[in-house]
Amino acid sequence: MKLRYLLLIVSIILPALYFAGCAASTQKDEYIEKLSSERLINKLEANRRKVKSMEATGTIHVTTKDFDNSASFKIIVQKPDSIYLSIFGPFGIDLAQILVTKTDYIFLEALNNTAYTGKINNDILKEIFKINIPFNELIDAFTGSVNLSERLYKEPTFFDIVQDKYILTYIDSVAGTQARYSVDVKDLSIISSKLETMFGKPLLEGTYTNFQLVEALSIPKNISLQRKTQKESVEIEYKSVQINKKSSYIDFKLPEDATVIKW
Repeated sequence: MKLRYLLLIVSIILPALYFAGCAASTQKDEYIEKLSSERLINKLEANRRKVKSMEATGTIHVTTKDFDNSASFKIIVQKPDSIYLSIFGPFGIDLAQILVTKTDYIFLEALNNTAYTGKINNDILKEIFKINIPFNELIDAFTGSVNLSERLYKEPTFFDIVQDKYILTYIDSVAGTQARYSVDVKDLSIISSKLETMFGKPLLEGTYTNFQLVEALSIPKNISLQRKTQKESVEIEYKSVQINKKSSYIDFKLPEDATVIKW
């Protein structure tokens, strides 16, 4: 009889302890420190600056009023001032190699073995990349990051936590715009950014998905940028991403027999 009671007690206590342990574990796993807007912006900007270099391969699709095309590519970004891009056609055919810095550029049209070189400006960048984007924004676009350095010492107009996302809104009454950022609470990755007019007309939208943990940083492998007013969009899908490789460097030399044209 005593054995029967003992077994009964054990059968009740063990499941209770099991579920209590599971509940405690779940509560522990789900606990996430909620950050103030100041600490959040500081962490986001610190993470962006930790990416000193990036090597990646993938596909890019650019759409404008006059252009709609996609290609495979390999990219090397060396912050703060260098982007090297190789563009490939079907069967891995080398179509172009591009080196852009803050001051100069080299565009090698591989099929014709013709290189174009000169000083960089926004018009040249648009000719090369088909979109209207300054150099600094171009680096952030390819690395899937959002520059928040101007927000470091500014309180957001609105700051809230909605489910698993931080929502930050900055209103610029002088420019007549509002910028909104959505940040994942768990890994502190920016999943969307939007710049629009005070009347809600979208100007620039960025969406970042399919994050991969690389060197303890959350890096998006899918990047979408849209300039609504100019009807321009860029879709980037990375197949592989490496950051801050010690052996990373840009080694680009023009073929000795290339025709060089200075713009």
